[in-house]
Amino acid sequence: MMRKQFTGKHMFLVLFIGFGIVMAVNFTMAALAARSFSGTVVENSYVASQDYNDWLAEAEKQKALGWSASVSRGGNGRLVVATQGVPDGAIVEAELRRPVGEHENASLAFERASDTDFVSNDEVAGGRWIVRLKITHGDDTWASEEPLA
Repeated sequence: MMRKQFTGKHMFLVLFIGFGIVMAVNFTMAALAARSFSGTVVENSYVASQDYNDWLAEAEKQKALGWSASVSRGGNGRLVVATQGVPDGAIVEAELRRPVGEHENASLAFERASDTDFVSNDEVAGGRWIVRLKITHGDDTWASEEPLA
């Protein structure tokens, strides 16, 4: 029985296919990572780790309030915050920042538009933003962060 000889062409194909698979996986993973990165990092991870338990306690306190809110873009370019469980007299504020790339920030104040909705005083430029929402009423504070497209 005659066996085929393993030649340089065979070795080239093995290397070409092997490295091709590695490169395809790397490019796919890099693209997925770039699309999903929100741009949020901590300046000092050690300090952040020391504050972690305090952050958990604040989150539990916030959850006990029973408030919720969602942000959307209104037809007039202003942001609309739809709330549930937020008492009368609450103050709504937002800090906006671009997720990656452009270093653009904005601060917004809101006025109550209905029993549940607040509308920003200023218009917001189009594009992607990260909205850090803060609602306060007396000593109670509720906060969230969500993307806005």
